[in-house]
Amino acid sequence: MTSFDQLWSQLEPVGRAASGGYRRFAWTAEDLTLREWFAAACAERGLDVTVDRAGNQWGWWGDPDSAGPGVAIGSHLDSVPDGGAFDGPLGVVSALLTVDALRRDGVIPERPLGVVNFADEEGARFGVACGGSRLLTGALPADRALGLRDTDGTTLAGALRTAGRDPGTLGADAEALRRVGCFVELHVEQGRGLADLGRPVAVGTAIWGHGRWRFDLPGEANHAGTTALADRRDPTLALATLILRARELAGQHGVRATTGKVLIEPNGVNAIPSLATGWLDARGEDDAAVRAMVAEFTADVASFGGTVTEESWTSRTPFDTGLTARLGDVLGGAPYLPTGAGHDAGILASADVPSAMLFVRNPTGVSHSPAEFAETGDCLAGVRELTRVVEGLLR
Repeated sequence: MTSFDQLWSQLEPVGRAASGGYRRFAWTAEDLTLREWFAAACAERGLDVTVDRAGNQWGWWGDPDSAGPGVAIGSHLDSVPDGGAFDGPLGVVSALLTVDALRRDGVIPERPLGVVNFADEEGARFGVACGGSRLLTGALPADRALGLRDTDGTTLAGALRTAGRDPGTLGADAEALRRVGCFVELHVEQGRGLADLGRPVAVGTAIWGHGRWRFDLPGEANHAGTTALADRRDPTLALATLILRARELAGQHGVRATTGKVLIEPNGVNAIPSLATGWLDARGEDDAAVRAMVAEFTADVASFGGTVTEESWTSRTPFDTGLTARLGDVLGGAPYLPTGAGHDAGILASADVPSAMLFVRNPTGVSHSPAEFAETGDCLAGVRELTRVVEGLLR
């Protein structure tokens, strides 16, 4: 039987960056290596591997078309730039080990069990988080998705062709979605809740409302040495002001806002830029507060002659109360935690698929960084609890 350490060591070198973190972006060579690994791991366990129209990979124990809908578990394998090792892969590895544990214990599922690797959960390359699950459920239209571009100008359609996939097949997949009777996603916690409580595993209750907005600030390209200060139309000054303004507005509205990505054109040391683009990530427990903050920010952008484009928005998403309560009963008094991070479980929940989450302790409290961590003992505790949960759901 494959151990946690064995599976983890197979993933560890893929996409490792000089920072110690990972660069595993959708439909790149690294991503294709991970997809091949997932398919092989499923085949090794006798799971029937399928790929839906959105590019998500499924490994099924049992036939969800004739005996379903089934129970699905898993997460994603892609990363943010220089992200941590655990965000996503911990859920996939734990799902595979849950299959091993059920087989070892002689469990005969009365319902099909599926393990999933969702595509492009982070949205690091094409800008839309949970791209695979949004496409699957129809929340992201295929025509919009295919036109998304990465920072090199490559469209998603082009990336799919390079990866050997037909862009014309991309889209919502009601048939694949009907196979999922419920979904439980295990994930490393992306904060200090469990570390402060001294507990290894928690049950998720809800995902805060969150979205991404691109703001474009036009300027006028010119020479850095010959253009008088009074004659300049430099959009980076507005960009700097707006980054600070976003932080100020977040504090006023009780939400969280970040500008973690910017682009400058033409991006020359001795050239005044012609365009500055930033991306605002805003999220909070109260949807109305997030929307109010973004509305004020949008007005501020307009005052500099800029425009704001909403790229994604997901309202506050509570998980299925019955399923969540069932997880809580199985875990015997485990704490309940909401999260400010987006997850595929939230997208499925929004599509009326009963969904729930388990979180595994992160002692650093840091995520989307090489400092993200989970002790092996806590990871194994997560597998044990996920196995107990799934065994009950398969009856």
